[in-house]
Amino acid sequence: MQYIIYTDESEKKGKYYGNFYGGALIRSIDFDQINADIKRMKEELNIYGEIKWQKVSERYVSKYIEIMELFFDYVKMDKIKVRIMFTHNLFQPVGLNKSQEGNEYFLLYYQFFKHIFGLQYSNPSREPISLYILMDQLPDTKEKNEEFKRFIYNLQYQDIFWESNIHFNSLDDIGEAKSHDHVILQCLDVVLGAIEFRLNEKHKEIPEGKKRRGKRTRAKEALYKYINRRIRDIYPGFNIGITTGISTVKDRWNHPYRHWKFEPKEFRVNQDYVPKRK
Repeated sequence: MQYIIYTDESEKKGKYYGNFYGGALIRSIDFDQINADIKRMKEELNIYGEIKWQKVSERYVSKYIEIMELFFDYVKMDKIKVRIMFTHNLFQPVGLNKSQEGNEYFLLYYQFFKHIFGLQYSNPSREPISLYILMDQLPDTKEKNEEFKRFIYNLQYQDIFWESNIHFNSLDDIGEAKSHDHVILQCLDVVLGAIEFRLNEKHKEIPEGKKRRGKRTRAKEALYKYINRRIRDIYPGFNIGITTGISTVKDRWNHPYRHWKFEPKEFRVNQDYVPKRK
C-alpha cells in the first residue's frame, strides 16, 4: 500500500488569514480510477487547459462545479482525504530567531506534513505503507528546496511514523509537480482557493469605480458556495474558519475532510489587525 499525497499553497498574507496550505491524499489502490475519472470529465466538458481557482469565470463556473461534484463524491467516500491549514493574522509568533523567520514558509510546511493527515493513526495493522509526495513547485532556491525535502524524508525516523511502519522508499519519492500534469492537484488548488477566497472576504470586493461586484467574483462565490455545501453534506454545520473538532484522536486520520487553524505556541496579539465586519 502507498499513500499518494499532493500538496499546494496559496495566499501567504491575506486580509484576515494567511499561510494557506492544502493536501489531498489518495490510497494507491484508488488512484488510477480517480485520476482517470477526473481526466475523462475534463475532456467531456471540453476543458483542455489547467483547472485553477484563478481561472474561474462566469463562462466556466458551471463546468468547474461539475468537476467539484465528482471530486467531492470521492471525498465523501473517503477515497480522497483533503486537508486545509491556515493561520490567523491576529496571532503573531514571537521568540523566532532570524533563521526561523526567514524559513517560515518551510517551517509551516513541515508542520503541515507532520501532523495534517494524522498518519500515525492510519495503520493499525502495522503492514508497511510507503509515502509518495508531490508538491506544487516550491518557490525557493534549488538548494533550499532540496534541504527541505530531506527534512520531510527524515520524518519517517520519528516515533509517530516509525511505530506505524510508514516510510519513504527513497528520497526520490518526494518531488515537485507541474500542476498542469496532475488533475488531482488542480482540484486541490480550486478547493484551497475557494476557502482562502471566503475567509478573506474576497467575495465582497467591488472594483474601484464600480458599484457592483465583478462577474468573476460572483462566479467564484457560486463555486465556493457549492464546495461549502458539499463539505456540509459530510459535516453539517462545518465552520471553515476553525480547526475541525474530533471525538477521538483517530479522527485526524478517519475524517475525509478537515481544516486546521494553526496557532503558534508563543504569540502576541497583532495590534494592527482589523477585525472582520459583523
